[in-house]
Amino acid sequence: MRTFLRVFLVLVFLGVAATAAGAWYVLNQFDAPGPQAPSGAETIVSIPMGTGLNQVASILEQNQVVRSGLIFRIGVIVNRKAGALKAGEYAIPSGASPSQIMQILIDGKSIVYKLTLAEGLTSAMIVELVRNHPVLLGEVVEEPAEGSLLPETYIFNRGTTRAGLIERMKADHTRVLDELWATRVQDLPIATKEEAVTLASIVEKETGIASERPRVAAVFINRLRKGMKLQSDPTIIYGLTKGVPLGRGIRQSELEKPTPYNTYVIFGLPPTPIANPGKASLAAVLNPAQTNDLYFVADGTGGHAFAETLEQHEANVRKWREIERQRAAQNR
Repeated sequence: MRTFLRVFLVLVFLGVAATAAGAWYVLNQFDAPGPQAPSGAETIVSIPMGTGLNQVASILEQNQVVRSGLIFRIGVIVNRKAGALKAGEYAIPSGASPSQIMQILIDGKSIVYKLTLAEGLTSAMIVELVRNHPVLLGEVVEEPAEGSLLPETYIFNRGTTRAGLIERMKADHTRVLDELWATRVQDLPIATKEEAVTLASIVEKETGIASERPRVAAVFINRLRKGMKLQSDPTIIYGLTKGVPLGRGIRQSELEKPTPYNTYVIFGLPPTPIANPGKASLAAVLNPAQTNDLYFVADGTGGHAFAETLEQHEANVRKWREIERQRAAQNR
C-alpha cells in the first residue's frame, strides 16, 4: 500500500511538473518574437466577422504570422481575452509576438480605406466611384436622388457594403442640412430645404473658390427676390447631359432650348438639384453675403467680377471677352 502511495505521489508530482513546464513553455512562446516576414514587411491578415478563436488562430498560422496556432489559442484563453478579439483587416508587423498580435486584435485598429467625393459631383458620378472601389462589397441597387448625398472623404473598413456607404452619405447630408437650416437667415426666397439644396447645387457648379460662394449665392438670392431668371450656365448643361461636361462651350441654340432646367428660359429654380453640393455651398445659400449684386462673370483669374447693374456687368463682360481674345491669340 505504501509502495502504491509513493508511486502515486511521484506520478502526481511528475504530472504537476510537466504541466508547469508546459505552461511555462506556452507562456514563454506566447511572448516570444514571431516569424520574420520577407524584407521585414507587414503581413495583411483578414479576420472575417463571426470568426471564433480556433479559426482566428488557424488564420494567423496559415498567414505565417504565428508559428503555432495552438500556442496563440492557449495564450488567449489563459489571458481570458477570447471574447475581446475583433474582426477586421490588420497589418501585422514582422516578428510580432503572439501576445502583441492578440493586443492588435483586441484594439481593433484595422486597416481603413477612404473614398473622397468632390463637391459638385452628380449622384450618378458618385455611384460610379462607389461601384469601382475594389474593397467595397455588394451592389448599389438604386441611384440616389440628385442632391441627396454629402460630398466628403469617407473612411471605412474592408467588408463595408456599397449600399451601406451610400446610406451613410445620405444620413450625413440630412444631418448637415438640418443643422444649417436651423441657423438660416430670415426672409430668404427659399421655402424648403429641398429648394436650398437645389440653389446650393447651382452655386457649387458656378464657382470653385470658397470665398466666392456666399457672394455667388447672394446674386441668385437677389435675382429670385426680384423675379429675375437665374441664367446659370450649369443648369443648361444638366438639362442636356445630366451633368456630364459638354467638352465645349454652350451654343446659342442651347441657351434658347426649353428644358425644365434651362434657367435662361424658366423662372425660379429648376425642378431638382443639378449636383450634390458640399457643406460650404449649403451654408452660403442659407447665409448669403449682404450685397446688391445681380450679375457676375469670369474675371480671368479663376474668380468672378460682380456687378449691381447691367451697365457694370456689360463692362465686366467686355473685359472678359478681351481676355479670351488675348488667350486665343497666344495659343495660335
